[in-house]
Amino acid sequence: MKGDYQDLVDEISALLGAPATLENRDFRLIAFGAHDGESGELALDPVRTRSILTRQSTAAVRSWFEAFGIARATGPVRIPAAPDAGVFRGRICLPVRYRGIVQGYVWLLDPEPGSEAGPGPEALASAMEVAQRIGILLAEEAKAGADLSREFLAVLTAGRGWQQDMAVAALRVALGPGADGLHAAVCVAPWTGEAPASVPGASAVCLAPWRGRGDRGPGPDPAGEASDPAGREPVQALALLVRLRSADTLTPATAMATRLLQQGGAAAGIAEPRRGLTSLADAWAEASAGARAAAAQPRFGPVAQWSRIGPYRLLATLAADPVDDPATRALLSPAHRELARTAEVFLDCAGQAGRAAAALGIHRQTLYYRLARVEQLTGLDLDEGEDRLLLHMSLKAARLHG
Repeated sequence: MKGDYQDLVDEISALLGAPATLENRDFRLIAFGAHDGESGELALDPVRTRSILTRQSTAAVRSWFEAFGIARATGPVRIPAAPDAGVFRGRICLPVRYRGIVQGYVWLLDPEPGSEAGPGPEALASAMEVAQRIGILLAEEAKAGADLSREFLAVLTAGRGWQQDMAVAALRVALGPGADGLHAAVCVAPWTGEAPASVPGASAVCLAPWRGRGDRGPGPDPAGEASDPAGREPVQALALLVRLRSADTLTPATAMATRLLQQGGAAAGIAEPRRGLTSLADAWAEASAGARAAAAQPRFGPVAQWSRIGPYRLLATLAADPVDDPATRALLSPAHRELARTAEVFLDCAGQAGRAAAALGIHRQTLYYRLARVEQLTGLDLDEGEDRLLLHMSLKAARLHG
């Protein structure tokens, strides 16, 4: 897909000589221009500061701006300052439309009353032409994301072999030239309800089966869904394919995941960037592992990159089902939760008793007593490397399943 929101916003900023911000029609921030020399103005306008820092506006702010008819306007709308509402500076709103339907808004701070530095009619007309290009991009992206959900889901669930090859080929045709670009897979889970109708910046969006914490089903059925013997609904995740400029910058994917977590989901994972679609199923496995690690370990989340979750990269692959090793079964029961935590902290501290006791806030002799109980329950010898490995893997894998 041609064009880029940030480039287009920067173009408007250059045309009007003022920093611009782009929001979708739900007032969620998509891109914003440079704000050099504006720190004082930002500090004096809580509404604008919140929009940039949290990437969204409140419902009250949205209603206040919409009262000026911006959703119906076809040209620039000037909105006066309202200090009581936290709007200390007036705004110029450029409606972003496509075929008569508003897709979003470009915002600029209006110069102070009496100032001659504001944009003139010709500059505003040129900026509206750029806004129309943004409208086309937003509309096409929303349509593409909705239209590609079936093809995207097929790639994620087809498995290996010729079915996977056919699914990838179908998605490549649907994406067009953008299929060979740089992408990152994103998993937001667990996701309840329908997929968003539009996710700016996403090449494709769908709901996909997900094996997460607390899912005790026996495993995927032939359709790929995580089945549950208790008859509960399968666990779902929101899957996204996000376009990137550079493999070194995952900011678009991270920002998107952060915004979506405010709408639903407990954690999110981001896969390593890839060009093309051949290994998209592997990327989805990485993103899912990242989400599981973020849910299991707060230090990773709420948005975890697969490259940064350490041993959980391997554990998420191995521990597809809840741990049920005979040596650790009793220790992992609810009755021995404190002993399991003690063993995990001890092993996390590389078997250093002093560090473990300090981390747990207990006396070293208490630590030794608990570790002896762990050995009695498991039959494992904590002086043996392989026994330590088995116990550590069991404890970490159990954490992934809640």
